[in-house]
Amino acid sequence: MRLDGLITALRNEARRTNERRLVVLAGSREAGIDAAYSLLETADPNDETVSFVTTREGFRYHRLEPHQADQLLGTTREIVVFDCHEGFSATALGQLTGAVDGGGLLVLLVPPLAELPRRLDALVDQLLAPPFDRAAVGNRFRKRLVETLRTHPGVAILTLETAGDGSLTVSVERDGLTHPTEEHLLESRPPPIRTDTPFPAAAFEACLTADQARTVAGLSVLSAPGHAVVVEADRGRGKTSAAGLAAGALAADGSEVLVTAPTFENTRPLFVRAETLLEELNALADNSEPRCLRTAGGGRIRFCRPPEAADHAGSVDVAIVDEAAAIPVAVLSRFLEAPSVAFCTTVHGYEGTGRGFAVRFRQRLAASDNSVAEIELHEPIRYARGDPLESWLFRTLLLDARPPVEQLIETASLETTVYRQISQPELADDEQLFRSVVGLLVAAHYRTEPTDILRLLDGPNIAIRALEYEGRIVAVAVLVREGGLEASLRASMYEGQRVRGNMLPDVLTSQLRDETAAEPVGYRVMRIATHQAVRSQGLGSQLLEECHTEFADRIDWFGVGFGATPPLVDFWAKNGYRTVHLSITANDRSGEHSALMLRACSAAGQALVTRHTAWFGERISPMLSDVLSELDAAVVRAAIRAAGSPEADGVDLSAREWRVVAGVGYGPGTYEAAPQVFRTLAMAQLSSGAVGLSDRQERLLVRKILQGEPWASVAAGLEFVSPRQCMREMGAIARAFCEQWGPTVVQTERERYE
Repeated sequence: MRLDGLITALRNEARRTNERRLVVLAGSREAGIDAAYSLLETADPNDETVSFVTTREGFRYHRLEPHQADQLLGTTREIVVFDCHEGFSATALGQLTGAVDGGGLLVLLVPPLAELPRRLDALVDQLLAPPFDRAAVGNRFRKRLVETLRTHPGVAILTLETAGDGSLTVSVERDGLTHPTEEHLLESRPPPIRTDTPFPAAAFEACLTADQARTVAGLSVLSAPGHAVVVEADRGRGKTSAAGLAAGALAADGSEVLVTAPTFENTRPLFVRAETLLEELNALADNSEPRCLRTAGGGRIRFCRPPEAADHAGSVDVAIVDEAAAIPVAVLSRFLEAPSVAFCTTVHGYEGTGRGFAVRFRQRLAASDNSVAEIELHEPIRYARGDPLESWLFRTLLLDARPPVEQLIETASLETTVYRQISQPELADDEQLFRSVVGLLVAAHYRTEPTDILRLLDGPNIAIRALEYEGRIVAVAVLVREGGLEASLRASMYEGQRVRGNMLPDVLTSQLRDETAAEPVGYRVMRIATHQAVRSQGLGSQLLEECHTEFADRIDWFGVGFGATPPLVDFWAKNGYRTVHLSITANDRSGEHSALMLRACSAAGQALVTRHTAWFGERISPMLSDVLSELDAAVVRAAIRAAGSPEADGVDLSAREWRVVAGVGYGPGTYEAAPQVFRTLAMAQLSSGAVGLSDRQERLLVRKILQGEPWASVAAGLEFVSPRQCMREMGAIARAFCEQWGPTVVQTERERYE
């Protein structure tokens, strides 16, 4: 079959079924580009609906660099041509696939398939991690890509060869035609107009599927307080647009609607659909405020990033949280303060997914006072259900991977699980094992991206360990080897060069100015996840302990970096990790400050840990009165305790300083007369826990003494009746310090006041 005849047949079949097809042009880059132009001439699309994604320049069509692929999310294209020869990434592949409309084509320009596992150098670049070289990077993902291209329905493979005279020869390895039955050619019915909701008919007339109309109707309950609606869908089902129609209807009726998501780009379709509906209703008012829509009836739709939006949730009528799976549970919980709230989440996202929302937040939602409704969207907006391009992408990138079903592992325990080493070849050869591992990671609170699949299969610095119960994975840890770098590279890192794959040594060297930090070798725990059915039974700690035992005599340290919350800091501290760093800025998406923690395995590792915990102790107090003055006191308390030594048995204060402390505890003295003395005592207590203070008393030490917060706000934040009562509590703390650590002079002062 000729190229033009095959492309015509593929386009006709795709249009009749409202599905998409994948065309692989395998050969040299120049031959691929020539063939792509011939394909476009035959397909005859509207030029404005074609995108060429390539590092090359000089195309008459819309062009993007591969790293800009996310710009096509939320757009529709008849044909996307992806030049994979340079700049290829698994994440870009997913994002571009999502932009192709029903009846359209995704065209991949690739090397000859027999050579592809040794090509696509960009994938190697993404996984390079010194001291490993390029030869250490695997090619299992590239082999997987070739296998799925050759076996999945709806994929046409054309082999390209350029003759000596420059002419192009095209051979058809697979035609990609699926020969659909009449059932696949049925047109979907238009969405119904709902009359059983307070929303206007125009909101339903704007829906593209019955699924979307049902979702908008379900969201109409937000008109009244006391409701929480959960909307779940795969990418491309129109959930964000449905939320936009609901937001427009609510704002038209005068409601204040607060919208949040990890980035504003996530919500752009929401604002577009809301604005269009408000214009249709003649309800849109003039407005110059960015990322905001105002209505003639006094309503408003505005966007804020998650941490800021959570602060305002209780002061609006409705909150809409989009991409909820990408927002930490602690932040999500604060949106329950809104009178009514919707949580929209992507189940399988092209650019990454996380199931912390479904697994952990649902429990908090169920325990709230809200009436909870759940909605799932199944019908794609832009192409037919069962689209072969979507199923190929899910298969290739494991977007639909799930952990073992609960019933099969719910009786697992510490005594019945077995520690298992999982090699990368095993992972590549055992699809069920691969899906179980990825499913557990996705089901945890991590945001797992397509590039992570590549890293699991081919990263030269990756080790995968698991706990297994009756042949099924119940807990998994992904470890990344870091450090062991040459002196010249360590010097470059110290001078500011970023070194891929060495996150902990990089921070310790470049930010904390320790040029020797990248010399010891360690493993960073990049991911750890336990099946939700057997959480809180100690399986995560057991898995870590098994890892510690296996690697202890081969490395210098174990480490971890994560968004700091008190439970997470406590978990790592209980497993022997000590705090060495808190980031000075919060993550824009999570609102959390990153914590770095280390556990020593050798003398060199112990020297590294001792050095950095000491430096952390020296710098954290002044940081808390400056760049970390607003950091949550519970996080501060947990981090300092995890860095300190429980063996601390006293503090070095002069007799005069102890008289000041005794004066606050037993006499008329005030903390303000000697704040530095109390800073010393506070750090000693938070590091050691030697004095039996309550949780609230230690948070009082953080907020007042270390962060310098005014008495009034400290009292309000810690729920004291008044600032005076809060001050009296400081006196009780001073007395406790005197009783635990005070010398003879304290007793003399106490007797004087008594």
